[in-house]
Amino acid sequence: MRNKIRNILFVVGIAAVVIMLITFDVSWNMLWDSLLTAGYWLVVIALLWVVLYMMNTLTWRIILSESGPVTISFWRLMKLTVSGFALNYATPVGLLGGEPYRIMELTPYVGVQRATSSVVLFAMMHIFSHFWYWVTAIVLWLCLMPLDPVMTTVLGLSAVFCAAGIYLFLKGYRNGMMVRAIRGAAHIPGLRGWATRFAESHADDLSKIDRQIAELHAQSRRTFYASLLLEYVGRIMQSLEIFFILRLLGVDGGWIGFVHSLLILAFTSLFANLLFFIPLQLGGREGGFAMSTAQIGLTGGTGLFVSIIIRVRELFFTALGILLMKVCQNPKASKQNP
Repeated sequence: MRNKIRNILFVVGIAAVVIMLITFDVSWNMLWDSLLTAGYWLVVIALLWVVLYMMNTLTWRIILSESGPVTISFWRLMKLTVSGFALNYATPVGLLGGEPYRIMELTPYVGVQRATSSVVLFAMMHIFSHFWYWVTAIVLWLCLMPLDPVMTTVLGLSAVFCAAGIYLFLKGYRNGMMVRAIRGAAHIPGLRGWATRFAESHADDLSKIDRQIAELHAQSRRTFYASLLLEYVGRIMQSLEIFFILRLLGVDGGWIGFVHSLLILAFTSLFANLLFFIPLQLGGREGGFAMSTAQIGLTGGTGLFVSIIIRVRELFFTALGILLMKVCQNPKASKQNP
């Protein structure tokens, strides 16, 4: 059964990557010219993302270690991290692919409850750090960038969105959110019957997972803040990708260049995440780059070049993550039922 689910996710991921390549709205000549222009910086960007994935894996491992011994190696956990993010990129509505896959693959090592709670906590921390990153970008814009009516409105709406998100996550950390999430799913047409049955048959497990989520925030403050700091620093470091590309184009470097990179990434990711139902945010991310680069005074061509290079990097790591699903599988885990 586990192999069957893995194969289904693998096929879905491969199909999504193929569709992304076919629908890549850039001519092959423009794509090739962009890659030649980037040159060795593509290697630098790839290495940066290897470091970022290692930081994600360390966050997950720190969270997992809080509930007991970690019996899975760091590199196998990193493989699950990369493949999980690849499935999230490739499937609509994001978390429908990567998180179930991580739970399924981690369960033979630590049990279903620890696997589920650690994956949920890791996903929560990853998203929670995004909200704080967006808050940082809002503050930086208010302090350093000019304001006009349009940007004032955008910043105001973004601040409200971030405040609401942070409030909901803090509430979820204090009380858990699995039981509420399943109850919420019971109100969605098409999921009502499944959610009701799942809540009834797994009531004890869901309550235990909620207690583990609440315990991380209430009793394990060091783990909570260490994992949050790792994810937040990772978001800041991700801005280096855009910084490197802008330097390649001759845009002034220094701290102001890095701030511009941070702002471009923040508002592009915010815009793209509002279109979470589109695999790899096709079109939305490019539009976000065009708007954010224009707001800081860069040309539309610069925004297009940045989006092309980042799209190539995303496609590379998405394809790599999908292929890793079939590499170095645990033979004992493959024979077990999920």
